[in-house]
Formats: sequence, C-alpha cells, structure tokens
Amino acid sequence: MIIRTIATAAILAALHAGPALAADPIATTTFGPVVGEASTGVAAFKGVPFAAPPVGPLRWRAPQPPKVWTAPRDAKAYGADCMQNPFPGDAAPLGVKPAEDCLYANVWTPEAALKDKIKRPVMVWIYGGGFVNGGSSPAVYSGDRFARDGVVLVSFNYRVGRFGFFAHPALTAAGADGGMLGNYGLMDQIAALTWVRDNIAAFGGDPNNVTVFGESAGGMSVHALLTAPQAKGLFHKAIIQSGGGRPRLLPTLPLTAPAGQRSAEAAGLTFAAKAGVSGTDAAALDALRALPAETVVDGLNMATSNTPTWGGGPMLDGKIMIREPLAAYRAGAWTKMPVMVGATSADGFFFGGSRDQVFAPFGARRAEAEALYDPKGDGDIKVYGWAAAGDRMFIEPARAVARVMAEEGAPVYQFRFSYVAESMRSQWWGAPHATEIPFVFDTVDARYGAALTQADATAAKAAHAYWVGFAKSGVPSASGQPAWPRYEAATDQIMDFAAQGPKAEADPLRARLDLVEATTR
Repeated sequence: MIIRTIATAAILAALHAGPALAADPIATTTFGPVVGEASTGVAAFKGVPFAAPPVGPLRWRAPQPPKVWTAPRDAKAYGADCMQNPFPGDAAPLGVKPAEDCLYANVWTPEAALKDKIKRPVMVWIYGGGFVNGGSSPAVYSGDRFARDGVVLVSFNYRVGRFGFFAHPALTAAGADGGMLGNYGLMDQIAALTWVRDNIAAFGGDPNNVTVFGESAGGMSVHALLTAPQAKGLFHKAIIQSGGGRPRLLPTLPLTAPAGQRSAEAAGLTFAAKAGVSGTDAAALDALRALPAETVVDGLNMATSNTPTWGGGPMLDGKIMIREPLAAYRAGAWTKMPVMVGATSADGFFFGGSRDQVFAPFGARRAEAEALYDPKGDGDIKVYGWAAAGDRMFIEPARAVARVMAEEGAPVYQFRFSYVAESMRSQWWGAPHATEIPFVFDTVDARYGAALTQADATAAKAAHAYWVGFAKSGVPSASGQPAWPRYEAATDQIMDFAAQGPKAEADPLRARLDLVEATTR
C-alpha cells in the first residue's frame, strides 16, 4: 500500500512540476521517487539514500531504513562520501567532502531502460581504500560507460575507518541489532545489495542478474560477501580485483579475545582511552557516540593505519565473517557462482628495505627466490622487491582462490592486468595496484587527461568489454578479442591484459608463484 501511495504521489508531483522536471528521468524506489538527469542516452541518479544517516545513536549500529519521502527527491549530485581523512596522492580522489551522513547509492542506466520492459544486467561496484579511505564519487568510478553498453551500474558508500569497523565492550553489552557487531561497513554493503534487489527493477535492471565487483579493499569485501550468510542470494556473479584471499597485511582480528590478546575490542578500548573515554557501560557508549567525527577519525588513513588504536578493518565477528576467505572456500562455506579473480602485474606495496628483507621470507629456499626475482644479482631492489611483495600480497593469493574455487567446480576466470598507460611507461615497470580501474570503467580520459593515447583508449575498450560480457552472461567475452579459458590448475591459463592486447596464456609467473605458495605460512 505504501509503495502504491508513493508512486501516485510521484506521478502527481511530476505532472505539476513543470517542463524542467518533467524532462528529467524519474524512478520510484521503495522509499520514494527520485529525479535524476539524462545525457547521451544515459540516465544517472546520484545520492539516493539506501539507509538512514548513521549518526548520533545510529553510530556503530547496523544500517537502518531511511525515512520515506513522497515528493520527488533530487538525485543529480553525489551524496557525501563517508567520513575519513583523505589520502594524499590518491589516484581516485574524492569528488565531494566526506561526512558521517553518507549511506547513498548511485545508479547509471540506459535511458531507454526506464521505459521499456527489457531488464538489463546489473553491476555493483565496491571501492577500495584500505577500509580507511575511498568513496563512490571519484570521476574514474563513473558508471556512464557501463550504461552506454547496456549494463545498469550501481555504486554506493560504506562506512570506513572506525565508523565502519569498530568494537568495544560497551557495544557488545548493548546487544543491539541481534548481536550484529563490529563490521558495520560490511553491513552497509549487504544493505546496499538488499536495496539493489528491491529497487533495481525500477531503474531497468534485472534483480536476478547482479554482478558484484570491487578492487583492493573492495575485492576483499567481495570475498566477505561470497562467504557471508546474510549476502546469500543478493548477487549472482563476482569479480575480485586485487582482493588477496590469504590473511591480509593487517590481521583479521577476532571481535573478542582473552585479556592481553589482540582483538578488535582491545583496539577499541585503546582508542577510547586516547579519546578520554573510560569504562565499558552505557555511559561510555554514549560518550563514544558523542565524540566529534574528527576525533573518531583521529588522522587515520592509508598512510597511518598501522596503529594500536585501529583494528585493521573487517574482523571475525562470528556472524558475517566466520573464517578467513580462503579457509571458507576450502570448507565449501561460500555461495558458489561464476567468479573472475586477478591482480595487476606490479601489484602490492614495497616500502623499501634491504635485500635481506626481500628474500628472508623465502627461508631455506632463498637462493631459488634470488634466481627467480633477480637472476643476475644486480637488479633494482625497487623492481624485484616490489615484484616479490606483489606476488605475496595479491598475485599468488588470487591464484590460490582460483584453484580452490575451480576444485569445487565453480566457473572461475583468472586475469592479470599488465597494461601500463603510455605516459607512465618511463616510471612504472609494470601495472601498479589499482591502475586497472579506469580501464575497466573505460574512464581513462578522466584518469590521464591530455596524456591519454589511442593505445590507452583501445586497451580500455577491450578490458571494459570483457567485464561487460561477464556481467551479461557469466563468461568474460568480448567481440573480436581472444576467448578467455576457464581456469584449471593443470593448465594454469590466465588472461593477460598486456601492451599488445589481451592474450590467453599459461601463467608466465608460475615458478615464482609456486615458490611463494610453498613458503607461505
């Protein structure tokens, strides 16, 4: 009844709003009608609430439904990205000012999809940023190119830093939301996917053909969603870009642990003490929720995240995250579906150090590692050190995930993104972390501007086409491009997005990755 009333109100409001509003695209969600804007055949709706503002008493609560509205709501500008300390030099800088009121979604859809009865495939983007940075507003995340190619693209914000991942005994004692604690950012993601299920048909999307994809922390989030019971049935295909799979750089802490042991609650207590809040009762929780947002941020970003006052992001809460991703996959505790998984050729992070620090992790097999990463013994440590770090952090874990999923019979497709923009080839020996994103979105013009070349644009068209093909059919395919073989450990075939174009081949890094696997603890 309430949905019918909202729809009627939207129609009447549109009729009386005059020519300017009547020319704009309108969609009716379960919470109220929204008015977007159209350009070159694409309708865009931005800043659409999918949950109530998580402020005041809703700070550190599971996302709650937003208030229903009846008058058409303007949806032509991004809502605020979630509260954070932006990371200097971010390749995907935020387009709007962060705020704690941030749970908004954005939708790009073919304009025709609002009128015809053809339901398009849906892709839902989850941004990275180390679980402390990131948002949906960066220009390189615009979904208009996906909509141009027949896909309804959804992006959304989820809480980051201590707003999104925080535990404290006072929260545990409060026992709200059925004991859903700690992983508030993941709860936001599940709420956004629930909103997609319930609303995407109003934008011309097919709720039964939803692909979730994310990079870095977004890729790690996809792992969490694949293994979370609460996300089962909300999506049907997944793409994991540089999402690791083995234990992360920062440990996945348990929510609680005996005194003296590391836990998310212990990190929360350390932060509370620094903020001047003592105790574990309701008064302490009120005091924590009353802290200014800037105090909760406390300077935290990707450059400052290694601190005892920060738990490191997602935690083992026993409800959403029960095991580390690879352990969950091995146990069969995941929703099996078609998956694309991979990394960039120069993935990971190398923070400097000595030759010993690079090769010590290989233990008794150090000599083999030196022969593989620096065969002449006179290489640049910034190259072989970065290569070894990337293999351990992202490239070998992606293969490990592909192998486990393939063993369980799931359709898995592994990739490596090796293409380097022509303007950066004198600076980068390979494709660094996150550099595939503007190619996947076909937004290389926003990333490289006047330095963009025809070769870059061609590489973007190819990568983007494979992602679109996967969303449509569950098989990554692109007209005029090589067939992408399903991954099998025996053949170890990957699709490499190389300087010469996409090519399917046996993984050229197999010897390195075998050694990393054998020496991973």
